[in-house]
Amino acid sequence: MRFPALKLFLVSCLMVILSWAITPPAEALVQIKLTDISYKDCPPEIAAGAVTSGTTMAANCFLITGKANNTSGKYVYNADVFGRIYDAKGNSVMENRNRVGLIEEVPPGVSNFEFRISVAANQPTPLQLEKFKASGFTGKVRR
Repeated sequence: MRFPALKLFLVSCLMVILSWAITPPAEALVQIKLTDISYKDCPPEIAAGAVTSGTTMAANCFLITGKANNTSGKYVYNADVFGRIYDAKGNSVMENRNRVGLIEEVPPGVSNFEFRISVAANQPTPLQLEKFKASGFTGKVRR
């Protein structure tokens, strides 16, 4: 009776070892420090056809710019950018959203980035950009 139990144990151990050998390495989430955050109006070619969530509400197009400091030593892909954006009156520009954009690729070291946002035309400028940070993966994320 001990032999079948031993056989089951050995097969289980073999399966665990094989799963470790076959499983690709986990890609760690990398934190990226963002500095020199600012914004500017979109050039006309980017502003044309601004996304307005399917409504007829007018929107202004802005490019958020800054520097990303990737200290991981590896390329980071699909870095989600989180932060808070307020209008001149202190009202949230993206209500109930902390994720404000995406940086497709961040090389090791310090690099420039920019991404586009749309803001309702009735929200006054200047915009206030606060608590910006990013995180992404050292491997390509499949979608």
